[in-house]
Amino acid sequence: MDILSAISSARLVPVVVLDDAEDADPLAQALVAGGLPLAEVTFRTAAAQDSIRVMAQRGDIIVGAGTILTAEQVDQAVAAGAAYVVSPGLSRAVVERCREHDVLALPGAVTATELQAALELGLTTVKFFPAGTSGGPAAIAALTAPFRSLSFVPTGGISPANLHEYLALPAVTAVGGSWMVPQDRMREGDFTSITELTAQAVALAQAAHRPQPPLESQDTSRPNAHRRGNEGTT
Repeated sequence: MDILSAISSARLVPVVVLDDAEDADPLAQALVAGGLPLAEVTFRTAAAQDSIRVMAQRGDIIVGAGTILTAEQVDQAVAAGAAYVVSPGLSRAVVERCREHDVLALPGAVTATELQAALELGLTTVKFFPAGTSGGPAAIAALTAPFRSLSFVPTGGISPANLHEYLALPAVTAVGGSWMVPQDRMREGDFTSITELTAQAVALAQAAHRPQPPLESQDTSRPNAHRRGNEGTT
């Protein structure tokens, strides 16, 4: 299973902020035990690179790097073992460096202009961020009309109360969120509760209606199909 397929199957991407790399292994264990062997570790702290390395070395969890702003950070993330790269915005330099490393790129895009630029870069999946303040599910549904070949991973402002609204959209591959990996629980070393929160989140996501994706997104004959995930990273 390629990375994008794994994300689609999980329907959830835990967005993690780690202040201490020593928390990386017990956090990974908590996510796996909760039924979600997937994580996006944000490059917002000095511990990010080491945390990705620790988690990636386990071999039982897919680890990506989030909040990647530069091509140099792509290099650092991939060197640590990141299997995919997430950016808050759309950067040609970041996408092209991901292509060089043969890793999935999920850049942020919320406007028609940004989505058209994403298409020009050969991308088929983007991060819709910040989802809550960018129009939410209604905005994604509206943008799907002219951009039928694009799929979205909305992140920002998503919670157990509204994730079903996003997952009900055919163009939504998965949603990103941090409610199942709260920083205060990690600082307290309470990974048991993180396992419980993760299991609850997984149950909610799997219970949400799974719509049939648009026909365009099912076309496997497209020339930019890519073995590791986002077709735009070829």
